[in-house]
Amino acid sequence: MTFSPPAPGRASRGELLRLRRLAQAIDGPREPDPAAAARRLLALQGQDFAAGCWALALRTTGATQADVLAELDAGRIIRSWPMRGTLHFVPPEDLRWMLSVTADRMVAGLGRRQQQLGLEAADFAHAADVVTAALTGGNSIGRAELMQLWEDAGIATTGQRGYHLIYYLAQTGLLCWGPVVRVGNGNPTQALVLLDEWAPAPPPLSADEALAQFLLRYLHGHGPATVRDFVWWTKGTVAGAKTARAVLGDALTTLEVDGVEYLVTAELLERAAATPASRAEKEAVHLLPGFDEYLLGYQDRSPILDDEHAELIVPGGNGIFQPIIVAGGRIVGTWRRDGGRVLPQPFAPLTPAREARLERSARAYAAYAG
Repeated sequence: MTFSPPAPGRASRGELLRLRRLAQAIDGPREPDPAAAARRLLALQGQDFAAGCWALALRTTGATQADVLAELDAGRIIRSWPMRGTLHFVPPEDLRWMLSVTADRMVAGLGRRQQQLGLEAADFAHAADVVTAALTGGNSIGRAELMQLWEDAGIATTGQRGYHLIYYLAQTGLLCWGPVVRVGNGNPTQALVLLDEWAPAPPPLSADEALAQFLLRYLHGHGPATVRDFVWWTKGTVAGAKTARAVLGDALTTLEVDGVEYLVTAELLERAAATPASRAEKEAVHLLPGFDEYLLGYQDRSPILDDEHAELIVPGGNGIFQPIIVAGGRIVGTWRRDGGRVLPQPFAPLTPAREARLERSARAYAAYAG
């Protein structure tokens, strides 16, 4: 069966979710490697490093955790705070133009916190000089080592001062997280590098062109979304979203789903109409990580998550999102890893067919994790 909205400009909730899964490379053709997955989505949440690595890999034709770490080591994917004060995995060629849209608003909101921490302009300038001298020439440095470097230079890093310095210097385009650091048998993390040495120069975009690029790339990798979804995702403004929409013109169209208007790229609609929904796609059960863009890429999560289950996804409202089981495009449970096993926790018993598909996804995760 092919995608065919029931009426011009209208679609069902199921069709909306299929378009999103196609856009996110969860169903349909996957990307060849993790760097291509990052380019597809533009940004994937990465505050949980391990979860973010799985989010990249599951959108490929079979990348392992080692493959993702190799892409990070090679600089084909970097991690920073491009928006919302949240760490994301992003393509290196896109980070600086993204910051050109978001950084001023983000930095403007830091004044009170800087006062609380006793940080002044001279502190940021001194910290920047110290870390630039240490990293220039292709060097990298771990977080703990950077804290000690700053302390030795007379810059206090206690009480979250050090973390805030890193965050500010990343927001202003000096630093980003780059190569992987492996300490003993612990989980891998990343070292800091100079963004100018780790990423190519950004394209010469005007302010309006950068806004338009942001909206187009968001929709390209996330599928149909509302203006409010985009404004929330970027922590931007409605006025900025309207400007971007005007610049893009016929590249975008709209769908109405349950009385709500969604923006969508004309390219995605054409691709979906030409791509039969295979039996494997319709019956697929996916094991997505915590903080995955399929859930967190939108302000309104009601199309895929029932209110009654929200507490199970974020227990106690603590901001820690659990890994999710997705079937038929909707969240049907959570899961966790116990050693080498995947332990599913469905909201209700799964059908035998979904149990079999879940087991297939568990094997895929095991192959990824090694």
